[in-house]
Amino acid sequence: MRRALSALLNLVCFKNFLWPGAVNLFIAANLFIAVILLLLSAGDIHAAGLSDKELLGKTLFFDPNLSLNNNQACATCHLADAGWTGNNPAINAHGAAYEGSIAGRFGNRKPPSAAYATPSPVLHFVKEDNEILFIGGNFWNGRATGEKLGNPAADQALGPFLNPVEQALADNACVVYKACTAYPDMFEKIWPDGCSIQWPADTQQICATENGKLQLNSQLRKKVDRVYDNIGLSIAAYEASAEVNPYTSKFDYYLAGLIKLNAEEQQGLTLFKDKGKCAECHVMDKGPNGEPPLFTDFTFDNLGVPRNPENPWYNMPASFNPDGRTWLDQGLGEFLTQRDDYRQLADANYGKQKVPTLRNVDKRPNEPFTKAYMHNGYFKTLKGVVHFYNTRDTKPQCKNPFTTEADALKQDCWPDAQIKTNLNTSELGNLGLTAAEENAIVTFMQTLSDGYEPPPGVKPLKPGRR
Repeated sequence: MRRALSALLNLVCFKNFLWPGAVNLFIAANLFIAVILLLLSAGDIHAAGLSDKELLGKTLFFDPNLSLNNNQACATCHLADAGWTGNNPAINAHGAAYEGSIAGRFGNRKPPSAAYATPSPVLHFVKEDNEILFIGGNFWNGRATGEKLGNPAADQALGPFLNPVEQALADNACVVYKACTAYPDMFEKIWPDGCSIQWPADTQQICATENGKLQLNSQLRKKVDRVYDNIGLSIAAYEASAEVNPYTSKFDYYLAGLIKLNAEEQQGLTLFKDKGKCAECHVMDKGPNGEPPLFTDFTFDNLGVPRNPENPWYNMPASFNPDGRTWLDQGLGEFLTQRDDYRQLADANYGKQKVPTLRNVDKRPNEPFTKAYMHNGYFKTLKGVVHFYNTRDTKPQCKNPFTTEADALKQDCWPDAQIKTNLNTSELGNLGLTAAEENAIVTFMQTLSDGYEPPPGVKPLKPGRR
C-alpha cells in the first residue's frame, strides 16, 4: 500500500515530465494523495512508532499542497527509496536540480539527503592547526545555521516553502494558513492555540498568487511567525525519527556483531580508513552516547568538483541567474559574505560545500536507477566519485570545462575545478589506488544503505539509534 502511494506521489510530483499542461488532473491527484496521507496518519504511521510531533512533521513533509501550485512537497526531492534525496532517475542523470512549484524554475544544486542530517550542530567555527573550520548548519552552503530555532534541520525545513524556485509561496502566513486549514486538530494537539487565527476573507485568493502577501496586524504576524517556526520544528522532529534514520544498514549489523563483511567489503573498509583517506572527513567515530557513526564531520570542503554541464540553473532567467553559464557556485564562502560577523572569513571558504553523510549513499529503488553525487550532481556513479578522488591531480585537464563525467572517463581527463581556490590537495587528488581498490571502496559504501535484510537466524535490528 505504502509503496503504491509513493509511486503515485512520484508520478504526480513530476508532472512536467509526464503530463505537460495537465493542471486539472495534477491538482485532483494531489488532493487525492493528501486525503490518503491523512487516512494513513491515524494507523500506519503510528504503527511505525512516531510521536505526535513526528507524525505532524511527516504529514507536513509529504503534503504537496504546501506550495504555490499545490504540486510540491518536501518529499518531492527527498524520498526514502533513494536515500531521502531526489528519486527521479531522469533528473539525476542530467542536471540533478529539481523543478519547483512554478514550471520552468529550477534550483542550482542537487537535493541533499534529509536523513541523518538532524545531528548537525548549529553553525560555528573552530581553530584547528591554524585553520578556521566551520562546522554544522544545513544546506550545501550551511545557510540554515540553526541560530533561529536552535536546530539547523528546523531552520532548513522553513527555507523551501518561501524559495521562489522551490515551493514558491511569497508569505510564511500562506504556509501557516494552508497547514492550519488542513490539519487543525493535529496542530492543536502539539502546539495548543497555534492555529486559532482570524484570517482575512481573501486569504485563499492572495495565497494562490505568486507575489501574494497577507496584510496582518503586528499581533497576528507574531503569531503566524511562531506557528511557522513550529512547522519547521515539527518537520525536523520527523527527520530526526527512527523512520528517517533507522540505522539498519549491513554495516550496522556488522557493528552490532551480528554478521561479517565479505572479503571485498572488509578490504574496502580498510581502504576507506587509511589509503583512501575517506574517513578523514566521513568520520567513523561513534556519537557521544555511543551512537553509530554518521560518516560526516559536518565540515565544509572544496574538492575541485567540475561544473555540471546540464545544470538547469545556467538557463534560468537573468532575474535569478544574471551570470548565465559563467555562474560559479561559491558555496559557504558566498553565504559568509552576507554575515557581518563572518565576512572576514569568506575568502578562505569560497567553493567549500557541506560534507554529506555517506549513509544511504548508494540507496536506490532498483539496480538501473541513476543517482547524482556531489552538490551539483556532476557524478552519476560512485565509481566515478572514487576514481575522481583517486586521480583528480594525475590526469590531464579536459579541454572543455563543461565535459560530462561520462565523456571525461572516455577521454581519460578531468575538467577544471569549478572553484580553484581553497582546493583540498591533502586528502584527495593522487591517492595511488588501483582499480580493484577503488571498486572495494565502492563495495564497502554499498553496505551503508538502510533496509538490509539479514540472513535467516539473525535477529533484525530495531530502527533508531542504539
